[in-house]
Amino acid sequence: MYILWYGYYQTLPKLHRHSLGNRIDTLFVEIIESISIASFSAKDEKRPYVGIAIRKIDTVKILLMVLWETKSLDDKKYIALSDQIEAISKMLGGWNGQLAKQNSPVK
Repeated sequence: MYILWYGYYQTLPKLHRHSLGNRIDTLFVEIIESISIASFSAKDEKRPYVGIAIRKIDTVKILLMVLWETKSLDDKKYIALSDQIEAISKMLGGWNGQLAKQNSPVK
């Protein structure tokens, strides 16, 4: 997904490339970092990083919507990114739910 975004990022109008585009790009890198840390952490340490990735991907969704609403991102590009973001959001949500079950006290 990041490679797809990076291609679109290069074509954003200069005004948004250096503001919203730059922020979205940073968030994508931070999401990748959080997922990477969670992947290699101990079971009881994963959940906070997955939570961070979920919050950041939700922020990316909103900022991409702003780019789309301001016509800086066309419909086709917005849909392509949104589809991939939704898939990743579902995976992260499932991972978070699984971690919550694993880390909950046994009754």
